[in-house]
Formats: sequence, structure tokens, C-alpha cells
Amino acid sequence: MNKKQWLGLGLVTVAAIGLAACGNRASKKDSANSESKTDLKAAIITDTGGVDDKSFNQSAWEGLQAWGKENGLSKGNGFDYFQSTDESQYATNLDEAVSNDYKLIFGVGFALSDSVKKAAKDNQDVNYVIIDDRIEGQKNVASAVYADNEAGYLAGIAAAKTTKTKQVGFVGGMESEVITRFRAGFEAGVKSVDPSIKVQVDYAGSFGDSAKGKTIAAAQYAEDFNNPEKGRTIAATQYAAGADVIYQAAGGTGAGVFKEAKDLNEKKNEDEKVWVLGVDRDQKAEGEYTSKDGKKSNFVLASSLKKVGESVKDLAKKTAEGKFPGGKVITYSLKDGGVDLTTDNLSADAKKAVEDAKAKILDGSLKVPEK
Repeated sequence: MNKKQWLGLGLVTVAAIGLAACGNRASKKDSANSESKTDLKAAIITDTGGVDDKSFNQSAWEGLQAWGKENGLSKGNGFDYFQSTDESQYATNLDEAVSNDYKLIFGVGFALSDSVKKAAKDNQDVNYVIIDDRIEGQKNVASAVYADNEAGYLAGIAAAKTTKTKQVGFVGGMESEVITRFRAGFEAGVKSVDPSIKVQVDYAGSFGDSAKGKTIAAAQYAEDFNNPEKGRTIAATQYAAGADVIYQAAGGTGAGVFKEAKDLNEKKNEDEKVWVLGVDRDQKAEGEYTSKDGKKSNFVLASSLKKVGESVKDLAKKTAEGKFPGGKVITYSLKDGGVDLTTDNLSADAKKAVEDAKAKILDGSLKVPEK
């Protein structure tokens, strides 16, 4: 065999191997696609709290993952998330999701409302869901809202039945309609048990506003869902002022409240602990610590559940079945399991009070205020 023949044979062999490899990759891809139960591609766009905020965004991502797994999909191959570290990234991330051919896009949090509204107008062939806000009059947008006031009311009862100082606190991430529902429900729940209990009030960024100081309850607004240090500072102020239970509805900022409670509790005996009420998902794991007297304990009194993950999963399923509820506002409440309260660390008395209140909300004899 001369040199030219040898070289030609080598090139043919290399080409054959290359084609075989390409064919093998294609067959693997075809196999992966054939295992999928839907051709719908879905994505979430987080708010600034991030996908691992141990709260709202994380719940949404877990719900999308569960839907994807049930349908033979994987991250990047059927579902994904686009993380926003700054509000300026909302529009960019929405555009990127469209460019990557996602046909169902969730905007996680009311802060994305304006960006979702515009993206939906620009992309009529894409379905959008805004979580925690209402966008009406657009057929390719569904709105998922929650009865946060009901969950907050139950949290208020738990706090009132537990406080020893007759003083509790509320830390809100940002003043808004959603956070107002949490606060209003919480305050009403506390007062339903004992009207003399003080719910502390301050607004971060406007401490000199005497008009705001007139309110009976104290809601501290961090004005940020991703600032743990600010959350910690607010919690430290509330605990120092006498609160022994704090309810935080602050996304990633709430991590600072847990940090402050842990640091305080590690210097106290177990029976002197201060408490935190979790939000959106069961945050009990964030409350594990060892007290000054050497006892392993937990300072998360309860968590108000906002089943964002379940609603993401539900709406993705409906969309895949051709039943996208475009133009509708879907409210997830205590009645349909959309909100709830964990009760693991509650006393028997507190647990009974919570269950009694639930029963009244469910039978319609108790209407919880929203503002």
C-alpha cells in the first residue's frame, strides 16, 4: 500500500468513527426526548432573593423540578431557572428564557410584575405566570395569589400563645400589598388571643416618620428581600426592645433574623430562648442550635406555609395538558391547601387554638382582614 492509499484509508476511518460518534450522540438525544412525557419547556425567573433563599424562590424551583422529574425532563432539558441578583436583570432574564424557547415562564414575586406584563405583550406565543400579584386583561398571563392573611393569622395565634413578654415583632421584606396581607393577618391573630400584646412597629428607612409610628403594631420593613444583614439588625432591635417571638416575611433577608436568634439563643439557657416564625416553607431546619446549658434545641416556633411549589407544579401540569388559565387570577387559600401553618413546636394549648381558628376560617365564620 503506497503512502496516498494509506492516508486515504486513514481519513475514511476517521470520518466513519466521527459519523458513528455523531450518530451515537443523536440516538442518545432521541432516547432522552422519547422518555419525555411533554414537549413543554418551562422556566422560572427569580426575584432578587435567589433560587436558594430557603423561602419563596426555592419553593418555586422545587415545584418546577418536581414537575420536570414527573415528566422525564431535566435541568436545562425541559426546565430551568434564571436567577436575578438585581432588579435590572428581570427583563433580561425574561428575554433570555424566550430566546431559549421556554414556552411557560414564571415570574416569582410581585416585583417582576411590570417586567412580566411587558414581556407577555411582546411574546404572545409564550404563556406567563406572575406569582404573588395580579395581571389582568392579558390572555397569555395567569396570576397566582395566596391568602397570606390566613396563614399570618394562624402565625399570630401561635405567637400570642407563646410569648412570655407580651411583645412580638414582624419583619417585612418590602412594603407592598402582599406583605401587608401577612402583617394584617398576623396582627389580627395576635389580638384575637390577647389585645394587650404589643406587636412592634418600625419602618426601615423612615424612622423619623411620626405618622407611621402611630400604628399599634410594629412592622419593620427591610425594603429588601436579599439583605440578611439588614434583617439581622432589625431583629436585634426588636429582641432588645422586648420581643421574644418574631415573624419574618422577608425572603432572603429573613436569614438575618434566624442568624440573630441563633446567636442570642446560644448564650441563653434553653428555657429562655427567643423564637422565630418561618414563612413560605417549613424553615424548622434553620432553627437548630445548642443552648448555653448544653441542650440541643430548635427556636423555630412554626412556619406559615405558602405552597408556591405546589402551585407552580399545578400550573405547569395544566399548561402541558392544554389548559393554561390565561387571563385568570387563581387564589390559593387554606381551603384548598394553598396556605397553612406547621405546628411541631407549639404547645398543646397553642396547637388547639390554631386548629380552632382553622375550622372557623374553613366554615366561613371567621374572615381574616387583608389590610
